[in-house]
Amino acid sequence: MATSKITYNGGLRTTSIHERSGNQIITDAPVDNKGKGEAFSPTDLLATSLGNCMLTIVGIAAGEHGFNIDGTTCEITKIMAVDGPRRVAEIVVDFHFPDNGYTDKTKAIIERSARTCPVALSLHPDIKQTVSFNY
Repeated sequence: MATSKITYNGGLRTTSIHERSGNQIITDAPVDNKGKGEAFSPTDLLATSLGNCMLTIVGIAAGEHGFNIDGTTCEITKIMAVDGPRRVAEIVVDFHFPDNGYTDKTKAIIERSARTCPVALSLHPDIKQTVSFNY
């Protein structure tokens, strides 16, 4: 089964449907690339996927090791390259964890889990991943 089906709607907008659940995502080209910027751009989704994946994998580790990350947030900043072809040059991930008194061991599990999530390991090495953990 396919993962998703994407339809071009015109006006630099697409609709993606997740085949298993039917959930939808709309994308627009960003304003700085001839778009409306009324929704996530494809490169916004790329950057956001890194944070989503990191939080998911840390959540799995939390369940396996008996600690809680509920309420954790992360802010994503996508930085586009200024020279050469249009591409993502850097993704900044800024985690903010609730005050749960995490031990040094727990912090090591969190940080190792986040940095080894499938999206982080799948991104091209030229895309700089700058990650901060605020406990």
